[in-house]
Amino acid sequence: MGVESYVVVHNIAKRHNVGTLARSATAFGVSELILVGRREFNAFGSHGSTSHVRFRHFHSLQDARQFLKDRDCDICGVEITDNALPVNHHPFTKSTAFLLGNEGTGLSAKECEICDFFVYIPQYGDGTASLNVTVAASIVLHQFGVWAGFPERTRDGNKFIVAEKPAKQTRRSFCAETADSVIEERKSRKEHNSNGFFDESGIGNPSSNLLDGLFNDVR
Repeated sequence: MGVESYVVVHNIAKRHNVGTLARSATAFGVSELILVGRREFNAFGSHGSTSHVRFRHFHSLQDARQFLKDRDCDICGVEITDNALPVNHHPFTKSTAFLLGNEGTGLSAKECEICDFFVYIPQYGDGTASLNVTVAASIVLHQFGVWAGFPERTRDGNKFIVAEKPAKQTRRSFCAETADSVIEERKSRKEHNSNGFFDESGIGNPSSNLLDGLFNDVR
């Protein structure tokens, strides 16, 4: 198997960003979008791209890390740290999973612990301190695709050709799992008193929860 890229979604606050991340993931050849925490997500902004990317769910960052390490995959934190490298220098050596920080606070200490290295996106203007998480993801994933030599998608006129949707596709707003896994998740929520989308500490703001009030018909 060739080089692959993954996106780890954890502790993203704004409602529309997961769907938009899925759109960027499909555009830049991401193999899987990994959700950590609850399985449901808001597909707003995906423009149907959730039909074309694989989703995988884990209850904790450590579970996600183990899955990626079993596949000999580096975990790259997208954050401005003292030892972060410019992403345009392509400091990659193999398959890589990208972990992006919360829009307001960046990567937490727990998230940084599972990262093998960090990259940042150089800026050349003086009008903003950081980029939107989905914009940052798009830039990083494009740079990885350039390094990995992913083949460019065929174009038709001024658009890229979109693949056919998988058969029997329904509206995508959750990461499907087995009944045992769902039971385990419910246990974990009770044990940790979790009320946030990706907050493993149990401290979350319901008003910023990506799930609250969304897609009630599929729960």
